[in-house]
Parts: sequence; C-alpha cells; structure tokens
Amino acid sequence: MKKIISLVLVIALLAVTFVGCTSEKPAETPVETPAETPAETPAEEPAKAGSIAKVGLGQNISIEKSSDKADDKNATAQADVTMAAVGFDEEGKVVSVTVDVTQAKIAFDENMVVTSDREAEVLSKKDLKEDYGMTKASAIGKEWYEQMAAFEEWMIGKTVEEITGLPVKEANPSHQNVPDVPELTSTVTITVESYLAAVAEAWDNAVDAPGAEKVGLGVQAGIESSKDAADDKPATAQADTYMSATAVDADGKVVTTIVDVAQVKITYDEEGKVTNKDAELKTKHELKEDYGMVPASEIGKEWYEQMNAFQEWMAGKTKDEITGLPVKEANPSHQHVPDVPELTSTVTITVEGYQGVVAEAIDNAR
Repeated sequence: MKKIISLVLVIALLAVTFVGCTSEKPAETPVETPAETPAETPAEEPAKAGSIAKVGLGQNISIEKSSDKADDKNATAQADVTMAAVGFDEEGKVVSVTVDVTQAKIAFDENMVVTSDREAEVLSKKDLKEDYGMTKASAIGKEWYEQMAAFEEWMIGKTVEEITGLPVKEANPSHQNVPDVPELTSTVTITVESYLAAVAEAWDNAVDAPGAEKVGLGVQAGIESSKDAADDKPATAQADTYMSATAVDADGKVVTTIVDVAQVKITYDEEGKVTNKDAELKTKHELKEDYGMVPASEIGKEWYEQMNAFQEWMAGKTKDEITGLPVKEANPSHQHVPDVPELTSTVTITVEGYQGVVAEAIDNAR
C-alpha cells in the first residue's frame, strides 16, 4: 500500500515539473525601436530619350549689330549666324544636340574700304573656346562653349515644346532671356532666345534618319566676298557661313545629311549707312527659286535642287568617300564641280565647301 502511495506521489511530482517547464515565460518588455527616418524624396531623374529617328538643321541670322559710319568712327558690319544640329527620337525628344554661332565682323576705313583680312577663316564660338573672351565678363566665370555644353546637356531627353517653354528672365538689357530654372543657375547665364529658335527650326525641318547613331554639326565661314566702296557703287559686307547637320550610323557612314549656306550681305549707301537692317535674311535652302541660279545653270536647276541631289549622293558613304569625290574645273569660279557620271546631270555647283562641313560634322558627331 505504501508503495502505491509513493508511486502516486512521484507521478504527481513529475506532472507538476512537466507543466512548469512547458509553461510560457512572461513576455519581456520590448525594447523601443527607434522610428526609421523617412527616406528622402529621390531627385527627379533626367529625362531620357530613345534612339535617333530624325535629324534636323536649324538656324537664324542677325545683322542688327552692324553699325553705320559716323564722324567719330568707321562702319563695322556684323553677321551673326546661329546653328543647331539636332537628333530626335520617335517621340520628338532630343537625343543629340549641337549649337554654335559664327560672328563675322567686317571693318571698313573712312573711305568704306574693307580693312579686315578677307582671307582669314571666321571661327565659330565653339572653335574659339577661351579666345572668345567671355570668362572675364561672366558672373559664373564660364566661357561661352562651357555654358553652351551645359545648355545642350539640359536639352537632352526633352521635347521642343519643353525646351522652348524654358522660363527665362532679364539679367540686363543685353541679356533679356537668361534661363530661370534652378538646374541652370550656376551653369548658364547667357541669353538663349536664338538658340531656342534654332533648335525649334531643326525640329520643323527634321527628316528621317533610320539607323543613325550620332549627329554632328559642321561649320565654316568667311568674308572674302565683301566689296569695297567704288566710284559707281557703295560698299557691301558679305559673310558666307556653310553649315551641315549630318547623321551617321555605327560604321561612320552617312545616313542623312543636310547642308545649307547663309550668304549674309550687309549693304551700305554712299554715306556709309546700313540699308538692309530690317530685311528678312534667308539661307540658300530657304530662298529656293528666289536664289536665282536657274538662268545661269547649264542643267536648269536651282541651288536647293542641286544640293538635294548632292545630299542624296552622300547617303551611305564614309567621310573619305565624300571628300575623295573626283572633281573638275568648270570655270574659274567653279573649280570643284563633281566629276562622276551619277552627278553629271544633277550637280554642277562647286562643292568643296559642302564637303568640308560634312566632313567636320562627321568628326563632331555625338
């Protein structure tokens, strides 16, 4: 009997022990977890564009800085030509953009004889780099080409509507359209209206460029056609700016090229005063039939028609093939006329200047 009681007691004791071991421990007081700092709102990513689908060349011309002859100073003609070569994607967003300006100045003496070097090349603002001399006058200590590089970068991934809708402000009477957005405050203090207009025109003039990888701008300018005043006629300043927007494929072959010329004339009267400041100035492509080449053309074609044929011929060719085109002298004024059967009936203009800007555009393509 005692053994039975002892056995019962042992079993009871074991049960109590078992229950104590399996019962849950009281939950510990939780340690307070510091609240997480909310993640910062990520900066807005730059707009992105797709591959190049179209290429355009835009430009605008101004002679408003030309001055009359006066008692205390001689006349100075100035032709400013702003150009933009732009590659756009299928949605019209900018993929590649290059903007440049030629600022040709023609000085006269008191007799309205040209004193500037007529044989010297007129360098563009990008070609001049530090020699343009903007740094000293710049509030941010940046040259023109540096500010333009920042402005071009800002345009990438944007549509023309977004670009031309850029808020601007007047910094001073000479700079009435300076970008007024935080992302350009420290990089662009130049006035931008002519650059916006050139990019917008590039879009308006854009043509298909299937397979294009890069787009470049080529520019060459000179004043050799400027004329002194003579007994029978007044002086004329002339600045010729050749330009090309050229798209190339992955192999460096031309997909599409657009070539144009701004033949800017600043005319003076017998007193040395500018007579055409209010004239609408157009390029050769814009003039079309008004350029007036047909009467002098042995094939009866206008300049723009011949250039269209030459542009078509360049498509699919490399820079070396274009610059290596066989040419002939037709007359003293036309010493580099194409001399290949496929151009005989379509191109009788002299082409060395056009070859030059296309080659430069290919070199500059990005």
